[in-house]
Amino acid sequence: MASVSTTLAVIGMVLISPAVIPALALGVMFYSFFNSELPPGIDQPLKLRFFHSWMITFMIWGKILDKLGICSDLSLLRLVLDGIPTWRDSQLLIKDLKVDEVPLRIYQPKWPPTGRRKGILYFHGGAGTLGSIRAFERICRHISKKCNSVVVSVGYRLAPEHPYPGQYFDCLNATLYFMRNLEEYHVDPGLIIIGGDSCGANFATVICQILLNRRDLPKVRAQVLLYPGLQGLDFQLPSYQQNALVPILVQKLVVYFCCRYLNKDPSIVEDIIQNCHVPENMKWKYKKWISADIIPDEFKIRGYVPQKSICYKPEVHEAIKEILTETFSPLTVEDSIIGQLPESYIVTCEFDVLRDDGLLYKKRLEDNGVQVTWYHSESGFHGILALFGYGIFSFRSAKKIMDNTVKYINSL
Repeated sequence: MASVSTTLAVIGMVLISPAVIPALALGVMFYSFFNSELPPGIDQPLKLRFFHSWMITFMIWGKILDKLGICSDLSLLRLVLDGIPTWRDSQLLIKDLKVDEVPLRIYQPKWPPTGRRKGILYFHGGAGTLGSIRAFERICRHISKKCNSVVVSVGYRLAPEHPYPGQYFDCLNATLYFMRNLEEYHVDPGLIIIGGDSCGANFATVICQILLNRRDLPKVRAQVLLYPGLQGLDFQLPSYQQNALVPILVQKLVVYFCCRYLNKDPSIVEDIIQNCHVPENMKWKYKKWISADIIPDEFKIRGYVPQKSICYKPEVHEAIKEILTETFSPLTVEDSIIGQLPESYIVTCEFDVLRDDGLLYKKRLEDNGVQVTWYHSESGFHGILALFGYGIFSFRSAKKIMDNTVKYINSL
C-alpha cells in the first residue's frame, strides 16, 4: 500500500489544481486496491482489498478537506466509519444517557430475567481518535442477546479534541456509574465483565488495574480483550515486522494515530518505528516483559529480523514520552498488579501488527497465576470486527471471533 509519508506528500500536491482532486482520489483508490500486501491465508483478500482502498481514499479526501479548511480529516473519517444505522431491535431495550458528559448506550434483553444478568462494559476501538457507539452497535446488540446480558457501550470523548488521558477518565466514570447502579439493571455484582477491542481493550485493561484498590465496588469477574494494543515501547516485534504493510492497520498508521491521539507532531513517526524514543535503561528494564525473545517461535515463521543497535534520540523521547507511561502501556505495570487481575479472555489475529501485544500480555498474566482463555484467529486481521453484522460485507473470521467470545462469556 502507499505509505503514510507518500500519502501526505501526494496531499501536498493536490492544492495545485482542484481539477485534479477527483482523478487523484480515484487513482489512489485503484493503486491501494491492487498494491495492498496480502499474505497467503488472510481472510477473504478481495473483500479486504476493497475496504482497505476505500478507507485510504477517505483518508486522502479528509486531508484534502482539512487543507482547504472545510473540515478536519478526522471528522470525515469518523463520519464514514460510523457505519450504517441499525433498525430497531424487537428483542432489546436500548437506552441512551450521559454520565459526566460521557454518552452511554445500555442494551438489555426484553424478556424477563430468570435471575440476575451479567453486566458487560464495552469500550470501542479506534485509536482513541475514531469510533463511536453507533459504529459498534451491532457487536453490542449481538452480545446482549446471545449472552442474555446487560451491555453498556461507552462513547468516551475522542482525542485530540478531548485530550489524552481524558479517555481513561471517561471510561472509569462510566464504569463507576454502572457498578453503583447494578440493582436498576438486575445485574449480578459477581458477574461484571470489562472489555473492548484494540485501544478499547487497552482502556479495559487499565480500568481493571485501577479498580483493584477499590473496596467499595464489586470485583470485576473477567476482562475481555479483543486484539488489544498494550505497549508503545517496541514497534519492531515480529508481528510489526511481518504485518507492516498488511491492511487495515499498517505499521506506520499505528504510530501515526498514536501521535494524533497524544496530539504530537507526526513528523517523528519514523523515529518511533525504529524505537529511537526508548532510553537504553528503560529498554533493559522492560526486556523481561516486552521482547521478541518471549514470542513463541511459531509466530516468527513468517519472518523476523532482530533489530540492530538503536540510536536513542532524547528529543524524540521528550516529544512522545507519554507513550511509555503505564497508562498508555499497561504491559509495563509491576507483577504485584498483574497477579491481582481478573480472569482474562484474549483474542489475537495472525495478520495484525498488534498480535504480539496480546501474546506478551497472555504470558504475563499466566506467569502471575491469572487464568487466561486465548483465541487466535489464524486468518484474522486488525479491525476485522468493525464490519461484524453487515451480512455479505462481514468477514468469516469475525463471526468465528464473536462466536468464541460469546461462548467464553456464557461460560462464566
